[in-house]
Amino acid sequence: MQFRTEIEPFAYPFKIEERNKILCIGSCFSDKIGNYLVENKMDCMANPYGLIFNPISVFRLLGQSLREQRVMENYLTENQGTWYHYDFHSKHSGAEPGQLTNDLNQLHADVRNFIRKCDYIVITLGTAFVHRLKNNQHIVANCHKKPASLFQRELLTQKEIGIRFRQFYEKLKLSNPKVKIIFTVSPVRHTKDGLQGNSLSKSILRMAAHYFCMDFRDVFYFPSYEMLIDDLRDYRYYEADMIHVNQSGQEYVINKFQEAAFSDTLKAFIAQWQQLRSQLNHKAFHPSSEQHQAFLRKLLERLENFAQKVDVSKEKEWVKAQLL
Repeated sequence: MQFRTEIEPFAYPFKIEERNKILCIGSCFSDKIGNYLVENKMDCMANPYGLIFNPISVFRLLGQSLREQRVMENYLTENQGTWYHYDFHSKHSGAEPGQLTNDLNQLHADVRNFIRKCDYIVITLGTAFVHRLKNNQHIVANCHKKPASLFQRELLTQKEIGIRFRQFYEKLKLSNPKVKIIFTVSPVRHTKDGLQGNSLSKSILRMAAHYFCMDFRDVFYFPSYEMLIDDLRDYRYYEADMIHVNQSGQEYVINKFQEAAFSDTLKAFIAQWQQLRSQLNHKAFHPSSEQHQAFLRKLLERLENFAQKVDVSKEKEWVKAQLL
């Protein structure tokens, strides 16, 4: 007897390989899958702008990077002695506006250089609710704890999201014709919108992603939202706040992503690397014992073999520092 309705196995008409470059951007799933890829030695730029929840801000930031557009200084804002920018997550901040502007312009340049060479962009859409500055209707990525009276809140339409995506897509393809895009909708529940508002928001994002896939042959969808809401369908896969997905839920979704998108070669490489990582994390009771020293020498030998494929210089230096 089955007690859940699982997402049926599926595969994309492509396979992500070890040598591929991947950009992850958006809300929480992009953060999780991006960090997972980085930890497993993939060439991945993981959420360079910080967590960005609404699609308009995602497409704007990527478009600005592609156009070599400098950061708009009129959207810098100060809060309790720290400077932020309305288009970026609060992890990008500074004590001086000039330095923050320079840092953000450099970030745009780094993202632009990566996009021009990357093979895949994974975009996670978090919410269709946005906040606009009342003085000029600019949609912000983050309010940075400024007074609510400065903003007006509204719900995006699928049409508006589609127009903004097409504008970005056309610029992207001029810069990098080979790149593929994988959309997903975040399963994180935006309870501040109310459960009805959260469902409405997610449905708009899901509809937008559906039409992106219908209209563009190199755009695809990954059902992370459906896996939590309809497949696992259990609060035990959420943190105590009942909003964010916990470790078990994250691992389930990432494993499904691997099954659908990764080549057999990449899967085998990650399995081997994870085994080696667990050995690197091993805590010895007697670091100077011959047994542990032999373990370290064997570990260094394995790292040398991995060095032919990926950069393991930090790991090698750490092991060498433990050798007597």
